[in-house]
Amino acid sequence: QVHLVESGGGLVQPGGSLRLSCAASGIIFSNYGVNWYRQAPGNQREWVALITSSSGTSYADSVQGRFTISRDNAKNTVYLQMTSLKVEDTAIYYCKTSITAWGQGTQVTVSS
Repeated sequence: QVHLVESGGGLVQPGGSLRLSCAASGIIFSNYGVNWYRQAPGNQREWVALITSSSGTSYADSVQGRFTISRDNAKNTVYLQMTSLKVEDTAIYYCKTSITAWGQGTQVTVSS
């Protein structure tokens, strides 16, 4: 069964950093592009970043220069390194591939 599990969220002050992880089971992760999305309360889910199967990357304008997506195929894991966090980055963060369902996500709260 294909399964993605997000982790690494938490409470951080503005300007702080967090690293999110997306661990896969049931698929050869390296064969797939992986997207991170986020959904803040009362808002629609929005795309954050993509890493392709060949490790090309792209980012939403709102996170460009602050977030970095990477992958460790040996660990079947994709990461989202988030720096210079802002209050408006507060959301539930999800990872997804073209063949996986939405998971539970991981909560990121940026607050002083």
